[in-house]
Amino acid sequence: MRLMMILYSVIGTAMAGTGVIAVLTMGQVTLVPILVAAAAGAVLAVPVSWAVARQIG
Repeated sequence: MRLMMILYSVIGTAMAGTGVIAVLTMGQVTLVPILVAAAAGAVLAVPVSWAVARQIG
C-alpha cells in the first residue's frame, strides 16, 4: 500500500497532466473540460498505481 501511494504521486500527476494536455489540444479551453480531464486522470491512476506496485513488490 505504501509503495502504491508513492507511485500514485508520480503516476497520478502524469495521467492528469496528459488528460489536460489532450483536452487543450482538442481546443477545449474552458474550465469544465479541463477539470474533468484532470479528475479522470487522477481517478484512473489509482488502479494503474496498484498494478505497477503489485508488479514491483
